[in-house]
Amino acid sequence: MHDTIIGQTVRTHDRRMFLKSLGLCSLGMLSAGCRTGTVDQTRQPPPKSDRSELVSVAAVDKGEPEDRIHEAVRRAAESATDFSWLSKGDTVFIKLASNSANVYPATTSPDSVLAMVKVLFGKGAGHVLVGDMPGVQSVRQTRDSRRGSSRDILKKNGLHIAALDAGAEVHYFDESGYDAYFGDETEHEGHWKGALYLPRILQQADHVVLLPRVSRHALAGTTLGLKAAVGWLRDDSRLELHRDAESFYEKAAEINDVAVLRRKLRLTLSLATKVQTTYGPDKGYVTEPDPGLVIASESLLAHDMVSLRWLLWNREHMTPQGRKSWFRDPYLSYPGVWNRIFVLSIWGPGAFLESETYTAEPITSVGSDPVLSRAAVIWGGFPRLELEVAQGNIPPKILNYLSQTAAL
Repeated sequence: MHDTIIGQTVRTHDRRMFLKSLGLCSLGMLSAGCRTGTVDQTRQPPPKSDRSELVSVAAVDKGEPEDRIHEAVRRAAESATDFSWLSKGDTVFIKLASNSANVYPATTSPDSVLAMVKVLFGKGAGHVLVGDMPGVQSVRQTRDSRRGSSRDILKKNGLHIAALDAGAEVHYFDESGYDAYFGDETEHEGHWKGALYLPRILQQADHVVLLPRVSRHALAGTTLGLKAAVGWLRDDSRLELHRDAESFYEKAAEINDVAVLRRKLRLTLSLATKVQTTYGPDKGYVTEPDPGLVIASESLLAHDMVSLRWLLWNREHMTPQGRKSWFRDPYLSYPGVWNRIFVLSIWGPGAFLESETYTAEPITSVGSDPVLSRAAVIWGGFPRLELEVAQGNIPPKILNYLSQTAAL
C-alpha cells in the first residue's frame, strides 16, 4: 500500500485560472449561489428487484505473474457470459476508463485490456476497437480547437501499447473530429435537457465491452462502471453534466440509459488487484489486497454493486484513517463547490456563473451511492446478486461482504 500522487488534476498551463477560480468561488458563495455541500437526507434507497443477476469474481494472489492475471480475467469473463451474443466477424468496442495519463488503478489496467482482446478474438470477433476520451483537464475538443491528445494520454498510461500488443485497433475520439458524434436519447425520462452526444463509432460497433477500474472520485464519490460512461461524451454534453449539477449524480447514471448503450453493452469487467480508495480519479491512496479480484457481469448495475462493496472493503480494512480525512478525500467536504471551480477552470466565467452546486452523500453501502441508486430507480430496482467464484480462493469473510445487499 502506498500513496500514489502522480500527475495533476489541473494542468500546469491552467494553474493560474484554477487559482483565480478559488477566489471567485469564494465570492460566489456569498453572491452567485456557490453553496457549501451538506448531506442530503431526503434520498430514499430504491426498491429491490425480484430479478437475479450473476456476478463472477476471480481471485488473483498478490504478486501473480501476468499470465495468471490474464487467466483470471478470461475465467471471470467466461463465467459471467456465454458469449452467445458474439457472432463470427463481429466488431467489438472495448471502452476504457482513461481519464488521465496516470497508470492503473487511476485508469484501466493494461492487463485487463490484453486479456480481454485475446478472449474476444478467441470467441470469433473479427475486429476489436479500444478507446476512450480522457477527462477535459487532459484533453478538450471544441468545434474550433483541440487541446491535448488522447493518443498521448493512452501512450503514457500504457493502454495504447497493451491494445496494440493484443492485436486490437486503438480508436481516438478526438482524432475523428468534433462532428464525429451523434445525438442519442435516454430510454427513460431523466435529467438531461435533450440528446447526449456520443461517438459515431458506437453506431458501427456490434457490441460494447466496458473495462472500468475501482476507485474513489472527488466529485462523484465513486467511479466504477456507471461513472466511466462520461468518457463517451462530447464537450458540450460534459459541460451540461458539470454546469447543471443539481442533478449531477442522476445524469452520470443516465448516460448509460441511452438507447445505443442499452442495446450494445454486453459485459462489464474490472480488474481490481489494486484499488484507489481516496480522492480519485487521477490520484489517491492505493491498496493492494491479497487476493485481488476480477469482477465481471453482463449487468452493469450488478457489477457496480459488487465493485462498490470491494471499494468499501478496501477503505474500511486497508486504508489508514488519516488518509480518509476531508482534506485528503475532497468528496467528504464540498464536492459541489469543487465542481463549480472545475467548471470555471475548464469552461470559463460564463459557465461558472450559470453553474449549480450539489451536496455530498456519504457512501457507506450500495444503497447510499447516489449514482448506483439512480441506475436502480430507472432499471427497476437493485437486483439480487448471484456471486460465482470463477478462479482461486476468496476468503469467506470477503465473499460474504461482497454479497451483502440486504442492508441497502
